[in-house]
Amino acid sequence: MGNRIYLKEMSSYQAATAAQKKRVGKNPYYDLDRLPSQIMREEMTEFLRIRSREVSISTIYGECNYYNRICSFLQKRAKGVISFRDRHKEIWLRQFKGWMLEEKISLTYKSHNVYGNVNMVQSHIISYLRRIVEFTGKTVDKRPEQEKDIWELEKLDIPINGNLIKNYKSINFIGIPQDDIREELKKGIYLNLQGEAISCVQREMTAMRRLTRYLAEKKKEVLSSRDITREVVEEYLIYLKTENTSTKHYHSELNRLRAIMESIGKVCDYPNLEGLFMNRDIPPTRQAAFKTYSDEELKRLNASIVKMDEQYARVMIIHQMLGTRISDTLTLEMDCLYEAGQEFIIKIRQMKTKSYQKPVSEELAELIRKAMTYTRERYGQTKYIFVNESDPSRPLQYHRIQDKVVAMIHKENLLDDNGRLFGFGTHMYRHYYGAKLTEMHLDDFTIAKLLGHSSVQNVKYYRKMSNQTLADETREVLQFLSDIILQNLDGWEPEYEQIRQDACFK
Repeated sequence: MGNRIYLKEMSSYQAATAAQKKRVGKNPYYDLDRLPSQIMREEMTEFLRIRSREVSISTIYGECNYYNRICSFLQKRAKGVISFRDRHKEIWLRQFKGWMLEEKISLTYKSHNVYGNVNMVQSHIISYLRRIVEFTGKTVDKRPEQEKDIWELEKLDIPINGNLIKNYKSINFIGIPQDDIREELKKGIYLNLQGEAISCVQREMTAMRRLTRYLAEKKKEVLSSRDITREVVEEYLIYLKTENTSTKHYHSELNRLRAIMESIGKVCDYPNLEGLFMNRDIPPTRQAAFKTYSDEELKRLNASIVKMDEQYARVMIIHQMLGTRISDTLTLEMDCLYEAGQEFIIKIRQMKTKSYQKPVSEELAELIRKAMTYTRERYGQTKYIFVNESDPSRPLQYHRIQDKVVAMIHKENLLDDNGRLFGFGTHMYRHYYGAKLTEMHLDDFTIAKLLGHSSVQNVKYYRKMSNQTLADETREVLQFLSDIILQNLDGWEPEYEQIRQDACFK
C-alpha cells in the first residue's frame, strides 16, 4: 500500500471538476511496486508529481494504462536496471518498440487532420515512455532562459503577447544547424517578442528553419548571419521556386524572414542584413477562394453537431449564429450579454481588432445563458463562457474544439456537396452569415457593423458570394425586359428576326 500513488492525492485532482472526478472513478492509483527498483520508483514519483501540475486528472487517469504496459515491458526487458538513466533514450525506445511488436501492440495509429487527410502517427504509449526517460535524464539548467536552446515562455523576463485560444509554451532553437546563426537568432527573437505576437514570432522561426536547412545543404560556408549576402538571398529565392515543392505560397513566410533578418541586423550590428530583401522578392498575397457552405451542407453539419457533448454543440451553434471569428467566440466573457429595452445586446471583444456590440435574438440569448449556467455549475466563477477543462481560467482551446469536430465528421462520414469529407471550416460559418446578410438586402454599412468590420471594404466579397441569389431574384425582371426587346424586333433585318424566333422556342 505504501508504494501506491493515488490519483485523489494529486494536485490536478484537487483542481478537477465534478465531472472529471466522476470520470476518474472510485480510487485508481499507480502501483510503484511494479517497477524493478527503488530508484525507478523515486524517479517515477517525481515524474508524476510534476506531470500532475501540467495536465488534467483525466489525462493522468488515461496514462495509467500506458504506465502499466511500460511496467510489463520493464519486468521482461529491464532486469538488473536500477534507473531510467542507465540506458540511452534511443535504446529504451528501440527495445520498447520490439517488445510492443512481440505483444502485438501497434506502433502507430491513424490520425485524421482537419483537411480530411489520414496520417500515421506514433503510438501515445511510445511518446509517454520518451517523456519519462527525458524527464529523468535531464539535468537542471541554471542558465538565463534566453541562452538555452529551448525557451519556456513563462520563464522569460518579458511579457508575451500570447494567443488566448492557442497555447504556445515554448520556442525551440534546436533545429537551427549553424551554431552562430542559432545564437544570433535568439537575440533577434528576444527583441521581436517584446513587440510582436507570439504567433508572428513562431512564423519567423519557421522561416529561419527553412532557410538554415537550405544553407546547411547548399551553402555550407555560410555559418553566421553576417555571411548572408544579397547573392545568397537571390539563390535561396530561386531554390524556393524551382526545387522546394512543399509549398508555393511564400508571401507571409518571406515577410517574416525579412522581419527577423532586420532584427538580427539591428541587435548584432550586421549592416549586411539591412535592405537584404527587396519588395519585388515578396510574391503578392495569394487570393484565397472565398468559400461558404450551402444550405444543405449546413443542415447536414448541424444535424450531427447537435449530437456532440452539449457544451461543444452550444459553442458551434452560437459561433455560426453570431457570425464571429472562432477566436472571438471562444473568448466570449460572462458579462457579454445584457438587455437594452426590448433588445438583447452582446459585447464581442475581438482579438484581432476592436470590440463591438450588436443585437441578438431571444433564442440565441437563451442559448448563451445556458452555456453560462453549464460553466458556472462545473467550474464556478470564470471569466470566459467556454473554458479549458484543465485550466478554467483560460478559454477553451482551439485545438480542443477542432479535435472534437473533426472526430465527429469522420465518425458520421459527413460529406460536402462535392462528395468530400468536411474540414474544420470555422471561418466558413462567418462567410455564410455575411452572405445571408447580403441576401436580406442590407446596406454595406449595416453588414460591416454586424460582422465587426471597421470599414465596408470587405463587404464586397460577401456580395460576390450571393451572385446566384441575385441572379435568381432578378431572372423574372430580366425576362420581362428581354420580352420587350424581342417585341420591338418586328420588321428589322432577317438576322434579328431569327433571334426573335430562336428566343420564342426556348
